[in-house]
Amino acid sequence: MFPPKTYTERRRTLKEKVGKGLILLFGNELSPMNYTDNTYHFRQDSTFLYYFGIQRPGLVGLIDIDHDREILFGNEHTIEDTVWMGPQPSIAEQAAKCGVAHLKASSKLPAMLESVKKNKQPLHFLPLYRPENKIKLGELIGLPPHEVATKYSLDLVKAVISQREFKTEEELVELNRAVDVSVDMHVAAMKFAKAGMTEAEVTAEVYKTAIAAGGNISFPIIATKNGQTLHNHYHGNTIQEGDLFLLDAGYENPMSYAGDLSSTFPVGKKLTSEQKEIYQITLEAHQAAIDALGLGIPFKNAHLAACTAIFDGLKAMGFTKGNTSDAVEAGAHALFFPCGTGHMMGLDVHDMEDLGEVWVGYDGSPKSTQFGLKSLRLAKPLKVGHVFTIEPGIYFIPELIDLWRSQNKFNEFINWEKVDSFRHFGGIRNEEDLVMTEQGAQLLGKAKPKTIEEIEAIRAEV
Repeated sequence: MFPPKTYTERRRTLKEKVGKGLILLFGNELSPMNYTDNTYHFRQDSTFLYYFGIQRPGLVGLIDIDHDREILFGNEHTIEDTVWMGPQPSIAEQAAKCGVAHLKASSKLPAMLESVKKNKQPLHFLPLYRPENKIKLGELIGLPPHEVATKYSLDLVKAVISQREFKTEEELVELNRAVDVSVDMHVAAMKFAKAGMTEAEVTAEVYKTAIAAGGNISFPIIATKNGQTLHNHYHGNTIQEGDLFLLDAGYENPMSYAGDLSSTFPVGKKLTSEQKEIYQITLEAHQAAIDALGLGIPFKNAHLAACTAIFDGLKAMGFTKGNTSDAVEAGAHALFFPCGTGHMMGLDVHDMEDLGEVWVGYDGSPKSTQFGLKSLRLAKPLKVGHVFTIEPGIYFIPELIDLWRSQNKFNEFINWEKVDSFRHFGGIRNEEDLVMTEQGAQLLGKAKPKTIEEIEAIRAEV
């Protein structure tokens, strides 16, 4: 945990931003996989962590703005719990580390909320993504779960985003640590993967690196020879010479800060000439996006710079044609790049996504409905302390190729015969994590091998 002052200052600021009423912040419960005692890995709610820092199931935080007090509701471990888990710190011991003095049993929360209702105090809570918390809140305030989803406090959402989006120096220390281990995970895969292995074997090596560092993975590992499927979590294929291997994996450190990186490398020792050409275009798009970053400049500009570089690079290879700006405006580039160039990152690998992309990434402005562009999670102007990813890629998706060709879509911009000849190429993506500073965007963590020369040098020794 950070020092107690960090959490008390965060809560003080939140109270000032919201103004009046009570703020209810739910921690997460243990979630069973297939029966009660066999649970998924526990992950605390990120906003609860931000304001209280306690990694313990079953807690609820109540911030009473009107009376300037904070209360943690929860139940102490029983002797049966101790038998199974060993001695654990008390809630009081953990609360002291985040500067909370008032503690109550979970059973006291309904009466507290009933008094709030009688006094007609505003009750602020966030959108809830865990079903058990929706049910719990519904029972507390007398609403069915499906109505709870519509009653969250937009004022609280905006207040939380306005704090969490700006990473402090102590948070950046944690993020740099998370990215450093994420780099180690990717290098481990580059040094380990060999023809004849399964994707699962490489995935295990990546996962081992994260666990050995004392944390965990920040999201399910994508490790595949079928990189054209953007979030491919199937690991059952055998990799062979000539295949491209796409890895998207990140580390979550013990403080729950995330790294998020992608790499693409040959299963053999070298990329083929065609793979090199397309790989180089992705690097040029990556750099174009970084060059377009700047204080006060919308992140959407970086995305469009990457789209332009991809379309131009593929035009030189004969895949595309026509005026590039017209093609990008129409969305023709999305045949090869149907997603966004990046997203915010922090305690969540897609930071605060549970609070709504339109508020996190767009400051409330409407998102585009255009295929490809609608998947851009971050578009707003960048400010000091924003942490985000840069991850353009090129993907040949047979199903999308067949659909758009059958619809005679973008015939003025796409050379369909050339594209179809590469329908089994796969996908390429590189991803890095950056922070915006007064001096511009800076790379987080140590550098990940990215250039053709760097990855081939590693693969030559395998």
